[in-house]
Amino acid sequence: MNHTAKLLVVESDDALRDIIVTVLNDAGYQVSTDYREGMKAVLAFAPDAVVLGADPPQLDCCDLLSEIKGSEYTHNIRVVMLSPGGSAERTRGLDLGADDVLSLPLDSHELLSRVRSQLRSKSIVDEFRERLRLAEDNRNATQQVVTAVNEERRALRVGGVATAAVLIAAGLVFFFLYRRSQQQNIRVFAAITRLQTGMLTQQQLLERSRRAVEAGERNPSLPSDLQKVELQKKSEDLRSQIATGKTEDASALQGQLAAVNSRLQKLETEGKVAQTIIQSYEPSVCLIHIVLAFRDHTSGLRLHYAEMTSSGTPTTDEHNNPLVSLTGNGPEVRLDAFGTGFLASANGQILTNHHVAEPWWQNEDLKEMLDQGLEPVVAEMTAYFPGVPRGIAINTEKISSAADVAVVKGNVSELGIKQIALAEGRRSAISGGPVVLLGYPTALDAILARAGAETLQSIATASKGDPKQVMEELARRNLIRPITTQGHIGDVLPDKIVYDAQTTSGGSGGPLFNNEGKVIGINFAMVREFGGSNFAIPVAYGKLLLRP
Repeated sequence: MNHTAKLLVVESDDALRDIIVTVLNDAGYQVSTDYREGMKAVLAFAPDAVVLGADPPQLDCCDLLSEIKGSEYTHNIRVVMLSPGGSAERTRGLDLGADDVLSLPLDSHELLSRVRSQLRSKSIVDEFRERLRLAEDNRNATQQVVTAVNEERRALRVGGVATAAVLIAAGLVFFFLYRRSQQQNIRVFAAITRLQTGMLTQQQLLERSRRAVEAGERNPSLPSDLQKVELQKKSEDLRSQIATGKTEDASALQGQLAAVNSRLQKLETEGKVAQTIIQSYEPSVCLIHIVLAFRDHTSGLRLHYAEMTSSGTPTTDEHNNPLVSLTGNGPEVRLDAFGTGFLASANGQILTNHHVAEPWWQNEDLKEMLDQGLEPVVAEMTAYFPGVPRGIAINTEKISSAADVAVVKGNVSELGIKQIALAEGRRSAISGGPVVLLGYPTALDAILARAGAETLQSIATASKGDPKQVMEELARRNLIRPITTQGHIGDVLPDKIVYDAQTTSGGSGGPLFNNEGKVIGINFAMVREFGGSNFAIPVAYGKLLLRP
């Protein structure tokens, strides 16, 4: 978020409230505990999130939660509830409208992680709402564009030629890329294609990369090392207190020490599992690059830029939007989408999501625009594996009719890539069990953020702004590697696995591993309504597609 996030802490227990406030203040948040006037206090402070204490017997009386979520002015405030109960109480809290529920006793690292997740989700939603407001302002103009496209189609049927308006392409880009969480990808795409216009754009790209690096440093995906250090220090402190403390305190301190040591052992075990998975399977997880073109359903003509300027850029209207037409002389209008896949068989079958293989699938906003006669086609689909210096052409082989899963296939026989082991049976995924997720969240953003300034400038020069060439340059320089995140399973349902390992756009299709190093699910959605948790399709749906 661009401003210091504001958090309201609503907790009646003084000791617990002081702990929460200290943790949040130390993390740099602006914290208030003044909730005596209820909604009036919420409106006055305007928090980004509320940390709300709750007693399970009184969950039905959480009036403040209901008021926050029931008001159009505050319903986007994120509410993280604290509950001393188990899964049943957490479920009730979610049913009442909380965005996330944490069980007590409180773990400060988990609290910060959940709060950060909620704030990131809120920031994205706020940005989208602003975009929707701008889109609403342009509604009349868009309707005029639809009329213009229909008129052009009629003219084409009698042999005439007309010019299509640019807003149809702008609408396609906006709705398509939001629906499938590709806003960041299109911003990177636009920045790279502008590199050919001069050094200023290179500087903007480098600045973007620098900010991404700083954001990663502020919000590390794997805080286990930091947790380990803090737990070790706490263990030493407890041992000192036991050695010097009073006899009557020894039992309580011994209990605390046992709990800390248990958490330390759990962290060490999960860390070793993650390292083994990374070493074994990182080279088998690919970044999938899909290039879409658009064609007229009736005539079959592809959407093109109307014409190009002498400098090689599309001509624009008075609002600086590129002009497009079904009969334009410029290159095709193309959109770039990204996702994750992983090698699931020795003959080159790669498991991913249906919405990665066909990015327009179940996209109602895009469908509304395409109903005017434009339909998407996959112009190119390429897989980039870590350590492989070139992209591998792939094609869609099978798509599940029961779940968001697809199989794409390419020739990897000479690459020496190991197929990933898939879990057997429903007991391979257990609620509360640790998981490891590999993928390419934010796609190009994350990859470019890991490259140095000199490397970025070199890539910009060598690629000349062509996105395909940018990807090939990244592969040639061995810069394409997946990101690893860890978490735990929240719930196991017949058609989905809920878990909390962090991911975002571009991570769709990534393999979700259990603590045995086997894939139990295929990541397909970051569900903001469930406190930033993610959903994975059980791998059994993918295994059905792999059968001959």
